[in-house]
Amino acid sequence: AQEKKIFMVQGPYPIIRRLLRARGWVERKAPSTGRQQEQHCGDQNRQRLQTAPSSGGARQREEEEQCDEDPLGIHQLMSYLARDQLPNFIWTNFLETVDHQLLRDDSVLNHYARVDAFTTKEGLCLSLQNLPWIEQADPNAFFPRCYWLGTRDDREAFIEDFRLTAARSLLKLALEEAGDRPVRTEQVPNSDNGEGDWHGSHISHPKHSTAQPGSPLYPELVEEALEVCKQHLGVLQHEDIDRNTPSPCRTCIDWDNFLQQYYRVAHEGAGLVLTRHQRKQCQNLLQSLAEKLPQLDMEGKLNVWILKPGAESQGRGIICMTRLEEMLQLAWSCTAASVQVGRWVVQKYVERLMTIFGTKFDIRQWFVVTDWKPLTVWFYQDCYLRFCSRPFSLHHLERARHLCNVSVQKWYKTSPDQDPRVPPDKIWSNKQFQEYLAQVGQADAWHEVLVPGMKAAILNALRSARDRVRFRKGNFELYGADFVVGENLQPWLLEINSCPTMSPSSAVTRQLCANVQRDTLCLVLDRKDNPTCSIGAFELIYKE
Repeated sequence: AQEKKIFMVQGPYPIIRRLLRARGWVERKAPSTGRQQEQHCGDQNRQRLQTAPSSGGARQREEEEQCDEDPLGIHQLMSYLARDQLPNFIWTNFLETVDHQLLRDDSVLNHYARVDAFTTKEGLCLSLQNLPWIEQADPNAFFPRCYWLGTRDDREAFIEDFRLTAARSLLKLALEEAGDRPVRTEQVPNSDNGEGDWHGSHISHPKHSTAQPGSPLYPELVEEALEVCKQHLGVLQHEDIDRNTPSPCRTCIDWDNFLQQYYRVAHEGAGLVLTRHQRKQCQNLLQSLAEKLPQLDMEGKLNVWILKPGAESQGRGIICMTRLEEMLQLAWSCTAASVQVGRWVVQKYVERLMTIFGTKFDIRQWFVVTDWKPLTVWFYQDCYLRFCSRPFSLHHLERARHLCNVSVQKWYKTSPDQDPRVPPDKIWSNKQFQEYLAQVGQADAWHEVLVPGMKAAILNALRSARDRVRFRKGNFELYGADFVVGENLQPWLLEINSCPTMSPSSAVTRQLCANVQRDTLCLVLDRKDNPTCSIGAFELIYKE
């Protein structure tokens, strides 16, 4: 008789267990799984388990499901008989919990080591900074610029970036106030109309509060901003010739005063006065800078940045901010046990983003790496959207409006001013998104802009980090990449998760999570012996 295959599952993966049993595989129970995970996760995760809503109920349901699937105890008996057998296949949520004495030479494991080079915010930030030296690719074309505040060089680079962004933003605000671009206010589309104007109803332009009568004016601000932007443009035009060109942020401008004045214009409604000559200068400068800065349009004009603990997940500790001194103070004064001093990254917030029914969303996109030498990447052709609980606004920076993570949004009720067409469970499938794009006249955007952009961003992230990953032949890993979508429908990579949740929060994710687990098993188990077997929605997008 053919030898039974042995598998081990650690973590909340009832679908994997069910699928492998259906193949005739026998489970070797993981020893003291709960204790190992508790030791691995530490005090912070223990607290998270205690405070997470209904987590106990979910565990109880999982145990009940296992009992329902094994009413005669046959699987339990087989597991007992296999208790001393080394598993052929291990699926776990944490690589560190695996006892490596259990690994056979041909064991298949669902993780690689040292993937934190691209699966933590800190690691991805640092790896993509090196991308231009590895590939002919510019991370600024797909990854909002990002800095790790733990190093002096990055900290100084961020301060300079913030200042330069403030100067560019001031020129945009000045042009807007002078009437070059009419102020377009935030709006939620009328709920009785399924269609709408693409550039009106479905794109959010945050409202800029114009100056009140008697508000102080700062005519010298525009001249200072113009001078800074001119110098920066000169640096950008000559950076390939002379890398020692002095930074425009080290000129005689009083930056503390400039930023305080900028805050008053951007956030408090103070007015600006533009001469006709200044207006033309602003237009020409911004146009020239746009040719050199791929993020100039998406960065908006309010200089919003997002501060993130470098090694956290599920939205923990993330906050949106607009003032430089407050960001630096928070990063260096935080006493949370989970955040070591300096272990923060700060990233430019995508201000000009696409919204649906006036609400921010992001995309969770799966992919699998089955080999690093040669690098082999499979893209999953189904994915899902995650919506926020409240309408998008850059003048209200609370988490409910800006962080799409399910683990964040589950704490918030849908606000009364939310468009009723936003799904109650705050999830859409990519098929629903494609239908929506067709309704607003962008039927080809998914296949021609979004999918190619996500694939390119994923591959560039992997290439930037591959030299740091510890590779074991036969292993594989399923990842979840998160993207937001810009006004022009360009996807912007935010982060990559090494252990994407498979716990469904909606009917859509219940089906999609089950499908991706099924197809992953087909990809990594069946394809070895049968290269033409079905691998579901997976598509090979790269093999060196």
